[in-house]
Amino acid sequence: MSKLNLTGEDLKLEDVWNVAYHNVTVGVAESAQKKVKESRDYIEGRIQKGDTMYGVNTGFGLFSDVNISQENIEKLQVNLIRSHSVGVGKPFTKEETRAIMCLRANALVRGHSGCRLLVIEKILEFLNADVIPVIPSQGSVGASGDLAPLSHLALALIGEGSVWQNGNKVKVSKVLNEKNIKPLVLQAKEGLSLINGCQVMTAVGLLNTYEARRLAWTVDLAGAMTLEAMRGTRSAFDPLIAATRAHPGEAKTARNMLKLLGETSEIAESHKDCGHVQDAYSLRCIPAVHGAAKDAIRATLKTLEIEANSSTDNPLVFCKEGKILSCGNFHGEPVAFSLDFLAIAMSAMASISECRIEKLINPAMSELPAFLAPEGGLNSGMMIVQVAAASLVSENKILSHPASVDSIPTSADKEDHVSMGTIASRKLGKVVKNAENIAAMEVLCAMQALGFLLPMKPASAVKGVYDLLVKDVPFANEDRIFSEDIEFIKTKIRDNSIAETIKQSVGELEW
Repeated sequence: MSKLNLTGEDLKLEDVWNVAYHNVTVGVAESAQKKVKESRDYIEGRIQKGDTMYGVNTGFGLFSDVNISQENIEKLQVNLIRSHSVGVGKPFTKEETRAIMCLRANALVRGHSGCRLLVIEKILEFLNADVIPVIPSQGSVGASGDLAPLSHLALALIGEGSVWQNGNKVKVSKVLNEKNIKPLVLQAKEGLSLINGCQVMTAVGLLNTYEARRLAWTVDLAGAMTLEAMRGTRSAFDPLIAATRAHPGEAKTARNMLKLLGETSEIAESHKDCGHVQDAYSLRCIPAVHGAAKDAIRATLKTLEIEANSSTDNPLVFCKEGKILSCGNFHGEPVAFSLDFLAIAMSAMASISECRIEKLINPAMSELPAFLAPEGGLNSGMMIVQVAAASLVSENKILSHPASVDSIPTSADKEDHVSMGTIASRKLGKVVKNAENIAAMEVLCAMQALGFLLPMKPASAVKGVYDLLVKDVPFANEDRIFSEDIEFIKTKIRDNSIAETIKQSVGELEW
């Protein structure tokens, strides 16, 4: 993809990911330009008539009854941006901010915000020129939009605040001079149009959902590797089972497991007459648990893509109907609920992965040596890999407490119920990253276990991934710094090497 033209109607997860991570150029579709111009013409006509309109010629929040004179309308917008730029804490990454900018522009091109086309073009000029604002990640309660973080975005557009340059924070004025870019001069309603909406929580949520989806495939693979190493049975993945319980994720996961494991393998054949009937839940219930997580990912993605193509300003402009309507479309509850649920689902998927690690290192559960350690005692093997995984699982339990169950009145009780959706998006990111580490730990432990079973070979897809990794993550004949192995496996998750290896062997997995 060389260029993405925003319509406000059809932005997808992959589009946002490509803008964030692959520097795709973004423009405005012609159809959207027309809608934006019509909306702005309507606003300006109402201003000329002297109509009172919230956020156009009135104050904000509790000050909505205060009328603003014509000569102060532009100052009103600048004051709004400056006063609302109160974000604190660690800034969002450049990639997250690029996604935020893309989503904010996409909301404005829908033509319900009443801003000039120039405002949207200025956001995209900054984005395409890699002038990316520094946006602190804390300070939004997720209603009236992501006011504080979006204000820091708007602040850079008007030539104030900071942007990123070579990994450092620098004054935006310096960068604009170097790139010969003019700052935006705000007109009526445009400051409000830039900061009303849920684009921060939605953008960060979308990027985390992309990583959650990629991780769902990886955890299926890790489970298959562990099952082979434990000499488990494939019977729990028979399609007859999933057909009796019509959750789509369960059937998809069972099919994934059968793809990864095939009908049998040398390892499976070596154990087929042992009388083994049932495995532990963490193996037998992979379709149910991984499948439920996949269903949560799909449900979350559906909500987020709806939100990414929605109008969340206040008031909203309906020029054809002749209405400017105050509303609550900026409230982040739909997004907050979905992100909280996805955090719970990813936490559970990571938890079952850790359970399998524990089975691999426990000699009471298999014929493998304790902690997968050659010369146990002299070597500790994977003992503390499991401890680290357990720590991350416990941390995820804390992070999975839903942010959306909390609310606190703001703005002198005018804005008395809020979503905390941006908090939900940020902690989801932590849960996903913890889950990614746990999945890498399971792959590491499963590889060590499979090494004990050589020269017997696992199923072809499992062997393909084993062969991909074993050159850099060899069998541990003695203890080494296993955190380096975990980091290497994570790079192969993130660059899609593992997914591509599986695809070449047995085709794409389902999610």
